[in-house]
Amino acid sequence: MTAFVFPGQGSQARGMGGELFDLKEYCAVERDVDALLGYSLRRLCLDDPENRLKETQYTQPSLYVVNSLHVFKAVVDGARPTHVAGHSLGEYNALCAAGVFDFMTGLRLVKMRGELMAQAKDGGMGAVIGLDRDTIAAVVRDSGLAGVDVANFNSPVQTVISGPVAEIARAGQLLEQAGARMYMPLPVSAAFHSRYMREFADQFEEFLRPFSFAPPRIPVISNVTAEPYPADSESIKSLLVRQITQSVEWTRSIRWLLAQGVTDIREVGPGKVLTRLVQQIQQDPAR
Repeated sequence: MTAFVFPGQGSQARGMGGELFDLKEYCAVERDVDALLGYSLRRLCLDDPENRLKETQYTQPSLYVVNSLHVFKAVVDGARPTHVAGHSLGEYNALCAAGVFDFMTGLRLVKMRGELMAQAKDGGMGAVIGLDRDTIAAVVRDSGLAGVDVANFNSPVQTVISGPVAEIARAGQLLEQAGARMYMPLPVSAAFHSRYMREFADQFEEFLRPFSFAPPRIPVISNVTAEPYPADSESIKSLLVRQITQSVEWTRSIRWLLAQGVTDIREVGPGKVLTRLVQQIQQDPAR
């Protein structure tokens, strides 16, 4: 069995997509894409003349489209996944690949999601390398860091925390003292996947009300539950809203796929971030 996994923010880079923009599947919708976004997506991804790819409201639509280009190419080459999953933003590509909504509907959702999340300010995130989730939780709890949430459980040796800038900086020092091999502040402007995104999650919930989604044709593993998405539209909406404020349970998601007998997990999109995380999860003796 084969799973496609789709990367999220952090995988963007000038030049991403390359010649895939010339695929007939994209050329057929390119005018609609640019009309919806108000700019040339091809030009942004290939040239990024105004250095906007790093800005959330541009990053999210760009990655969604480039991930989709990789899907178009994979399908042309004969690949057919039995399961799909995506990391944060990448979950929208997973849902699209499973037939929950079409490409343009997904782009409308991602455009709004990116615009809302870009409004969040005054927060930070940091990657903790070399500590397990229980140790991180204990340090946060015992050090009085009440404002810190865990944003991503990326692998057994990589976890991302989220919260106010001052608390994130203090947490980094304490986690290194507790044995973390490395702590890396991330170049973000807000505390994504945390309680601090509640206002924007509420606005996104309102935006989703008129949409109706189809049942997934193949299992889509939810970031929130690390289990397949349910079939009904309202539950799908609920998980998309919850995803904005809750942790990305990537380690548990990949372990679920492995437990089902999935042996081929392919990163479909730019970069190799998820490929490395999947390898770390596969190599973990505790799984």
